[in-house]
Amino acid sequence: MRSTSFHPSRSLSALLLASVLLALPARAQQAATPLEDNRRITEGYIQLAYEIGGVLDPALEPGGTSAVRPNWFVFAPHASRTGGEGMLGTAIARRVLDAARGRPSLSILGALQRVGLTGQALLSGEQLGLELVLHGLPVDAAASLASLLTALNGEALADPRTLLATASRFAALYWSAPAFLPLDKAERVVVTLERTLHEGNLAIYTDVGGAGRLYLDWRRGAGAVTPERVLTEFSLPGAAAADARRAYDFALAHAHDTPRPYALHLLLPGMNWKSLLVAAFAVYEEARLAPTPAARDALIAMGNNYVAWREQHDMAQPVFTPASPAPDEVSRSALLEAMTPLLRTDFGTMEWNYADYAYSQPDRDGNPLTSPPTEYNWATFWDRWTGILHAFDQAYLQPTALWVMPEPIVDPTAPPTGS
Repeated sequence: MRSTSFHPSRSLSALLLASVLLALPARAQQAATPLEDNRRITEGYIQLAYEIGGVLDPALEPGGTSAVRPNWFVFAPHASRTGGEGMLGTAIARRVLDAARGRPSLSILGALQRVGLTGQALLSGEQLGLELVLHGLPVDAAASLASLLTALNGEALADPRTLLATASRFAALYWSAPAFLPLDKAERVVVTLERTLHEGNLAIYTDVGGAGRLYLDWRRGAGAVTPERVLTEFSLPGAAAADARRAYDFALAHAHDTPRPYALHLLLPGMNWKSLLVAAFAVYEEARLAPTPAARDALIAMGNNYVAWREQHDMAQPVFTPASPAPDEVSRSALLEAMTPLLRTDFGTMEWNYADYAYSQPDRDGNPLTSPPTEYNWATFWDRWTGILHAFDQAYLQPTALWVMPEPIVDPTAPPTGS
């Protein structure tokens, strides 16, 4: 399996994002943008990470580091930041389209350079853009879609099978877009990605982040907290006390199972999944009282799986595969499938990417003409769920890495504060 340690391109990515921020124009005063919401959410998660981290490790100070296994809320700021990087990619893609409406580009390279792309993002963007031109896309439309890769793992395109499949999928999305003019078709793809990332960010933070805040508020006034008191006195709208206790008992009984329980729909049938959040807080409290670090870490991992199941099963899945797709969008599932091989997240000083995960698994179709990363789809629950559990396990090997918290992305199109 490929290494998931800190990648030196991370600092280059930071420089790239900074240069792009300078290249994008300010926008007139309006309601909060997706990137502004993302900044608020990332900052909120950081606060929750330290407060809930302090429950599990009383020695943890705000801004400090803990060697205790990270809880779900420590992963959350990094995941939110990744979503923000994707939203920044859509802002750059729009910039490509805006520039093209004023003066069409003569080349993919020129279209990307004039919006400030440099380094690996420029190389991978040009690589994909040229392939899209071969699929019949006009230069600026191809450059716009290629610029969505700005914050992604462009190095995955070094596998020619991944490059060809990714280009084919983006081209199919472009041709399916509900618009007539080329730039408008590309914009429909861009808009679809921005909405998907924004809606998922908001849904998860409102539900899971909101539950974390309610729990901490209850805990602050509860006095001496025990797992039993959590199960009997703390509740969330929609949760069922009996379900929460059943999940809690299961966690204690199976925390040391190998592999760790993950098919929760089979193991806890009929569960009201909101109850998993209540159970997770009780499990975290049990972990705080555990007699050994190994017992503590096993319980934290169970709590993490409970929160992540609620997050992905109930909050993210309806966003990625909506029951009623918007008429002005392309398929969200197909778009996420195109992007899956390129997905990556920096968990502080540790990088996890989907390509490395896919290459570490058995080849799904046994066909040497298809690369393993192209055989997965982030919009498919089980593909996403097993990838997230793999990321958890990799991060558990470097618990202090995640406490290097991300800097929230500033919306480059928003007006200055006070304007």
